[in-house]
Amino acid sequence: MVAIIDYGVGNLFSLKSSFAAIGVEAVVTSDGDVISAAERIILPGVGAFGDAAEKLRESGLDRVVKAEAAKGKPLMGICLGMQLLFERGFEYGEHEGLGLIKGEIRPIADVIPKNLKIPHIGWNALRFRGEASPIFKYINEGDHVYFVHSFYGANCAESVIADAEYGEYLTAAVAKDNVFGCQFHPEKSGDVGLRILKAFCEI
Repeated sequence: MVAIIDYGVGNLFSLKSSFAAIGVEAVVTSDGDVISAAERIILPGVGAFGDAAEKLRESGLDRVVKAEAAKGKPLMGICLGMQLLFERGFEYGEHEGLGLIKGEIRPIADVIPKNLKIPHIGWNALRFRGEASPIFKYINEGDHVYFVHSFYGANCAESVIADAEYGEYLTAAVAKDNVFGCQFHPEKSGDVGLRILKAFCEI
Protein backbone atom coordinates (compact mmCIF):
# COMPACT_ATOMS: atom_id res chain seq x y z
CA MET A 1 0.00 0.00 0.00
CA VAL A 2 1.16 3.53 -0.87
CA ALA A 3 0.53 6.39 1.57
CA ILE A 4 -0.08 9.76 -0.09
CA ILE A 5 0.60 12.33 2.62
CA ASP A 6 -2.16 14.86 3.17
CA TYR A 7 -0.76 17.94 4.92
CA GLY A 8 -3.01 20.49 3.28
CA VAL A 9 -1.14 21.09 0.01
CA GLY A 10 -1.24 18.75 -2.94
CA ASN A 11 -3.02 17.28 -5.92
CA LEU A 12 -4.00 14.26 -3.83
CA PHE A 13 -6.89 12.59 -5.55
CA SER A 14 -5.50 12.66 -9.08
CA LEU A 15 -2.46 10.92 -7.58
CA LYS A 16 -4.69 8.31 -5.96
CA SER A 17 -6.45 7.79 -9.29
CA SER A 18 -3.10 7.28 -11.02
CA PHE A 19 -2.19 4.49 -8.61
CA ALA A 20 -5.62 2.93 -9.14
CA ALA A 21 -4.93 2.99 -12.89
CA ILE A 22 -1.83 0.82 -12.39
CA GLY A 23 -3.57 -1.49 -9.92
CA VAL A 24 -1.83 -0.25 -6.77
CA GLU A 25 -3.70 0.47 -3.55
CA ALA A 26 -3.11 4.01 -2.33
CA VAL A 27 -4.57 5.92 0.59
CA VAL A 28 -4.61 9.68 1.20
CA THR A 29 -3.75 10.17 4.86
CA SER A 30 -2.39 12.50 7.52
CA ASP A 31 -2.17 9.67 10.08
CA GLY A 32 1.41 8.93 11.09
CA ASP A 33 0.56 5.33 11.97
CA VAL A 34 -0.92 4.70 8.52
CA ILE A 35 2.14 6.26 6.89
CA SER A 36 4.44 4.11 9.01
CA ALA A 37 2.48 0.99 8.05
CA ALA A 38 2.60 1.76 4.31
CA GLU A 39 5.12 0.11 2.02
CA ARG A 40 5.87 3.34 0.16
CA ILE A 41 5.29 7.06 0.68
CA ILE A 42 4.37 9.87 -1.69
CA LEU A 43 4.97 13.47 -0.57
CA PRO A 44 2.96 15.71 -2.92
CA GLY A 45 2.74 19.48 -2.88
CA VAL A 46 1.66 22.63 -4.67
CA GLY A 47 2.15 26.21 -3.49
CA ALA A 48 4.94 27.96 -1.64
CA PHE A 49 7.93 26.21 -0.04
CA GLY A 50 7.81 28.04 3.30
CA ASP A 51 4.09 27.52 3.88
CA ALA A 52 4.28 23.83 3.00
CA ALA A 53 7.35 23.24 5.18
CA GLU A 54 5.60 24.93 8.10
CA LYS A 55 2.47 22.80 7.64
CA LEU A 56 4.60 19.65 7.61
CA ARG A 57 6.33 20.68 10.82
CA GLU A 58 3.13 21.78 12.57
CA SER A 59 1.52 18.41 11.83
CA GLY A 60 4.59 16.48 12.96
CA LEU A 61 4.61 14.72 9.61
CA ASP A 62 8.12 16.00 8.88
CA ARG A 63 9.42 13.72 11.65
CA VAL A 64 7.39 10.79 10.31
CA VAL A 65 8.74 11.26 6.78
CA LYS A 66 12.36 11.50 7.96
CA ALA A 67 12.01 8.51 10.27
CA GLU A 68 10.50 6.31 7.56
CA ALA A 69 13.10 7.41 5.01
CA ALA A 70 15.85 6.58 7.53
CA LYS A 71 14.44 3.03 7.76
CA GLY A 72 14.94 2.64 4.01
CA LYS A 73 11.29 2.93 2.98
CA PRO A 74 10.86 4.18 -0.62
CA LEU A 75 9.79 7.83 -0.62
CA MET A 76 8.92 9.99 -3.62
CA GLY A 77 8.38 13.75 -3.50
CA ILE A 78 6.43 15.31 -6.37
CA CYS A 79 6.68 18.95 -7.52
CA LEU A 80 6.79 21.03 -4.30
CA GLY A 81 7.06 17.71 -2.46
CA MET A 82 10.36 17.11 -4.28
CA GLN A 83 11.56 20.58 -3.34
CA LEU A 84 10.79 19.95 0.33
CA LEU A 85 13.24 17.02 0.28
CA PHE A 86 16.08 19.54 -0.08
CA GLU A 87 18.01 21.25 2.72
CA ARG A 88 16.51 24.70 2.18
CA GLY A 89 14.40 26.77 -0.17
CA PHE A 90 14.62 30.42 -1.19
CA GLU A 91 11.02 31.35 -1.97
CA TYR A 92 9.94 34.54 -0.15
CA GLY A 93 12.89 34.25 2.21
CA GLU A 94 14.97 31.28 3.35
CA HIS A 95 13.20 28.21 4.72
CA GLU A 96 14.42 24.90 6.08
CA GLY A 97 13.52 21.73 4.20
CA LEU A 98 13.67 18.07 5.18
CA GLY A 99 17.37 17.75 4.37
CA LEU A 100 17.03 14.36 2.66
CA ILE A 101 18.62 15.65 -0.56
CA LYS A 102 21.68 17.92 -0.49
CA GLY A 103 21.11 21.24 -2.22
CA GLU A 104 18.66 24.08 -2.27
CA ILE A 105 15.63 25.37 -4.15
CA ARG A 106 16.24 28.52 -6.18
CA PRO A 107 14.15 30.67 -8.60
CA ILE A 108 14.35 29.57 -12.23
CA ALA A 109 14.33 33.30 -13.07
CA ASP A 110 17.99 33.38 -11.97
CA VAL A 111 19.11 30.99 -14.71
CA ILE A 112 16.70 30.95 -17.67
CA PRO A 113 16.59 33.56 -20.48
CA LYS A 114 14.55 36.64 -19.60
CA ASN A 115 12.15 36.14 -22.51
CA LEU A 116 10.80 32.84 -21.18
CA LYS A 117 7.60 32.78 -19.16
CA ILE A 118 7.50 31.96 -15.46
CA PRO A 119 6.20 29.62 -14.22
CA HIS A 120 7.55 27.01 -16.58
CA ILE A 121 4.40 25.19 -17.71
CA GLY A 122 4.36 22.42 -20.28
CA TRP A 123 5.71 19.16 -21.64
CA ASN A 124 9.48 18.69 -21.76
CA ALA A 125 11.79 15.83 -22.64
CA LEU A 126 13.75 14.10 -19.90
CA ARG A 127 17.53 13.82 -20.23
CA PHE A 128 18.92 11.06 -18.02
CA ARG A 129 22.03 11.75 -15.98
CA GLY A 130 24.38 8.84 -15.28
CA GLU A 131 22.94 5.35 -15.16
CA ALA A 132 19.18 5.23 -15.67
CA SER A 133 17.42 5.31 -12.30
CA PRO A 134 15.20 2.38 -11.27
CA ILE A 135 12.17 4.72 -11.47
CA PHE A 136 12.91 5.16 -15.19
CA LYS A 137 13.12 1.47 -16.06
CA TYR A 138 9.84 1.53 -18.03
CA ILE A 139 10.49 4.78 -19.93
CA ASN A 140 13.06 6.10 -22.39
CA GLU A 141 15.32 9.10 -22.38
CA GLY A 142 13.55 11.80 -24.38
CA ASP A 143 10.09 10.87 -23.13
CA HIS A 144 8.03 13.95 -22.26
CA VAL A 145 6.57 14.79 -18.84
CA TYR A 146 4.49 17.70 -17.56
CA PHE A 147 5.96 20.55 -15.51
CA VAL A 148 4.48 23.50 -13.58
CA HIS A 149 7.12 25.31 -11.50
CA SER A 150 8.93 28.58 -10.84
CA PHE A 151 11.75 27.14 -8.66
CA TYR A 152 14.27 24.36 -9.23
CA GLY A 153 16.77 22.15 -7.44
CA ALA A 154 20.21 23.80 -7.38
CA ASN A 155 23.67 22.75 -6.15
CA CYS A 156 22.53 19.13 -6.15
CA ALA A 157 24.53 17.58 -9.00
CA GLU A 158 25.32 14.41 -7.04
CA SER A 159 21.61 13.58 -6.74
CA VAL A 160 20.30 14.58 -10.19
CA ILE A 161 19.01 11.60 -12.21
CA ALA A 162 17.30 13.62 -14.95
CA ASP A 163 17.03 17.18 -16.17
CA ALA A 164 14.92 18.98 -18.75
CA GLU A 165 15.62 21.98 -20.95
CA TYR A 166 13.73 25.25 -20.56
CA GLY A 167 16.21 27.80 -21.87
CA GLU A 168 18.65 26.09 -19.51
CA TYR A 169 18.82 22.53 -18.21
CA LEU A 170 16.87 22.40 -14.95
CA THR A 171 16.67 19.60 -12.39
CA ALA A 172 13.80 17.28 -13.33
CA ALA A 173 14.37 14.40 -10.91
CA VAL A 174 16.67 13.49 -8.03
CA ALA A 175 17.47 10.37 -6.04
CA LYS A 176 19.53 9.37 -3.04
CA ASP A 177 19.26 5.74 -1.94
CA ASN A 178 15.54 5.13 -1.25
CA VAL A 179 14.53 8.79 -1.62
CA PHE A 180 13.31 10.03 -5.01
CA GLY A 181 11.94 13.33 -6.23
CA CYS A 182 10.23 14.45 -9.45
CA GLN A 183 9.89 18.15 -10.24
CA PHE A 184 7.33 17.19 -12.90
CA HIS A 185 3.90 15.69 -12.22
CA PRO A 186 3.79 11.95 -13.02
CA GLU A 187 0.03 11.97 -12.39
CA LYS A 188 -0.39 14.56 -15.18
CA SER A 189 2.13 12.99 -17.56
CA GLY A 190 -0.04 10.35 -19.22
CA ASP A 191 1.30 6.88 -19.82
CA VAL A 192 4.92 7.94 -19.19
CA GLY A 193 3.99 9.18 -15.73
CA LEU A 194 2.06 6.02 -14.92
CA ARG A 195 5.08 3.93 -15.90
CA ILE A 196 7.28 5.98 -13.56
CA LEU A 197 4.84 5.39 -10.69
CA LYS A 198 4.73 1.68 -11.57
CA ALA A 199 8.52 1.46 -11.40
CA PHE A 200 8.52 3.28 -8.05
CA CYS A 201 6.07 0.70 -6.71
CA GLU A 202 8.51 -2.08 -7.58
CA ILE A 203 11.42 -0.60 -5.62
